Amino acid sequence: MTPAQATVTLEEDRLVVSGHIDPLTVVTLRKEGEALIRDSAADLVVDLSEMSTAHSVVLSLLLCWQRLARSRNQTLRFAGVGDRLGSLAALCGLDGQLPGFPLQDPSENQHQS
Repeated sequence: MTPAQATVTLEEDRLVVSGHIDPLTVVTLRKEGEALIRDSAADLVVDLSEMSTAHSVVLSLLLCWQRLARSRNQTLRFAGVGDRLGSLAALCGLDGQLPGFPLQDPSENQHQS
């Protein structure tokens, strides 16, 4: 079974990201998301619940979108963050920079076997 193609759609004030994101699809998805952010003047929720990927390129994508939104005085808040993506963000020290990502105590990771 092949993974679902990565998509981003704007539904009212919600950017919905779905499918599989990898280094080959992230640039196109970034551009599509940036166009949607530019088309909206509202603060947006980025819904990640339908996304099937936990990869560093996803974090890069979200940071790019966040930078664009800030330059336009918009706020992005992330929702539906999966455990794997949340853990990856924490490992990279980005969980505190992405509103809506669960903040993790670094000592929790040290005590797990």
